[in-house]
Order: sequence, then C-alpha cells, then structure tokens
Amino acid sequence: MPQTKSPPETPPPTTSVELTDPRLREFFAHLATDRGASPYTQRNYRQTLVEFVRWHEQQRRQAPEWTSLERDDFRAYLRFLGRHRRSRAAIALRFSALRTFYRFLIRRGYVAASPVKQLSLPKPIQRLPKFLTVRQMVDLLKAPFQALEAGPSLRQRRRRRHSQVLCYRDVAILETIYSCGLRVSELCGLVAEDIDRRELLLRVRGKGRKERLAPIGEPALLAIQTYWESLPQRPTGKTPAFLSQSRAPTPLAPRDLQRRLKKYLIVAGLDPHLTPHKLRHSYATHLLDAGADLRSVQELLGHAHLVTTQVYTHVSTERLKKAYDAAHPRA
Repeated sequence: MPQTKSPPETPPPTTSVELTDPRLREFFAHLATDRGASPYTQRNYRQTLVEFVRWHEQQRRQAPEWTSLERDDFRAYLRFLGRHRRSRAAIALRFSALRTFYRFLIRRGYVAASPVKQLSLPKPIQRLPKFLTVRQMVDLLKAPFQALEAGPSLRQRRRRRHSQVLCYRDVAILETIYSCGLRVSELCGLVAEDIDRRELLLRVRGKGRKERLAPIGEPALLAIQTYWESLPQRPTGKTPAFLSQSRAPTPLAPRDLQRRLKKYLIVAGLDPHLTPHKLRHSYATHLLDAGADLRSVQELLGHAHLVTTQVYTHVSTERLKKAYDAAHPRA
C-alpha cells in the first residue's frame, strides 16, 4: 500500500520561555517534525519543561543552563515535587520529558551525558487497566442503533437521515476500534486507502509515525461499507475514513468521538466515564483470554516494549484467580 501523510495538526501555542531558550525551541521543533509526536505528547512535554524552567528561575534566580546542570539539581526538583504532593504518575511524566530532552541534547552534541539518567524516582502504583466484558462490548456495539430508534420521528425525515448516517459511522468506528485495538488518534487518522478489504488488513500510523498492519474482521469491514454507502460520496484515496459530518471531508475529531462514546455507554447501561482507550484495553484482554500469545498482542497493539503489554496478562490472571476461588472446593 502507498505511503500517506497524517492530516496536519495544530501545534501547541508557544510560550515566552520557549522563545528565549534556543535549546527548547530546537527540541519542540524536533518533536513536531522529526519525531512526529502527537499533539498530546507535545503539549505534555512543553508544559513539563516550561514548568521546570520556571521552578529553576524561582529557586536559582536564573534560567537553567542545560549543559551545566547536575544530578543534584534534579534531586532538588524531585524533592520540590514531593513537597507539593505531586502524584507518582505526574512525577514520572515530568522526568520522562526531561530524560527525552537530554537524549535529544546528547544526540545534537550539546551535552556528553544526562544528569537525569538513573535518578531514583518513586515507583508508580500499578493499576490494572479497566475493560469491558465480551457481553458488555456487544451491548455497546448495538447502542448506536438503539439511540437512533429513540431519536426523531419518521416524519422528520431530513433530520433522521442525518442521524442515520452518524449512526452507521459510529457503529463502524466502534467495530473498527474493537476489531483492531486502535488508539483514538490512530482511528481519526485513517484514510480510505488504509483499508484493504481484499487482504483484511488495516494500515495504522501509530506513535512516532510508526506504521503497522493490523488484521480487521469482517463485521468491522461490513460496518464501514454500510457507512460509506450512506454517504453522498464514497471516501477514496486520502479522504478520511470517518468524517466529522456526512458531507464534510474533514476527519472526525478525538473529542467528538469521546462525546459520542459517552452517549452510547449510557444507552448500553455502562459507565459513561469509560474512555475510548478502554475499548483498546478490552481488545487486548479478550485476545489474551482466548489464548493469543503476548508477543503477537504486542505487535497488534503497536507497543514498542513488551513490558507495556504485560499489564494485560495481570488482568487475565486476576480473572483466573477469581474463577478459581469461586469454583474450586478447596480454594
């Protein structure tokens, strides 16, 4: 399949700190272009590094000189975060951004070593990912049709026609996320030519512009076909696979997807606070429960490291323990 470019995304706003710090300017340009980081990663790293600069200015009365900072400087910053009761996850995010920044400085030849490397951080609390059961997932996939039936009357034909197209689109979206285990950004970035119906494959552009091929099931393909046939013009080539509206050639926005999902979770009688990412968790958990090996699930999810995927084995193990405790006479 031919190479395509992801749709352009609006870069985060520039702050006064970035304008005066040439190293930060270089780094954020690198994130947006060379690395192809998502808008969320760019925003988080930007906020983190600007926050560190402001802390350094308050504590040391000057902007940080990145080439001369030492490990003790970052230990002091770590103590500062601890005193202000930052969560372990928040601390980990901040130092992840700092480590990435220093790796960039090393590659550019600005520093020889990272003062953040091997700095001891509080271990994050391991939380098992939430997911839907197979039965709950089936109920959710039916929810758009239930919402449509509860919508405007047949006499309001024009409005109902628009609602019907959105219904077909949303069914196709839910089926595709669950069939392929996609991140929200990956789904919203799909274009028509990414879907290979003959080979039952989907080309996915993941984090860091890494591409992978994901198998896609017939139910998802059928839902996409039904949705496309309901449109005034069938998407082709680089047209977004899932449109924001029935007539607009603009891709669906992640925020709109989250809003629509909340509606369908309520219709299906499920927790409306579940995010689209929980559908990805459900995909991984159901694969492992059915006997898929961990390495295969890692590749299907597009995880760079196996340890990221291993959290789902804990979910499956916990379910096995509960089944054992409930059923075994000597548990």
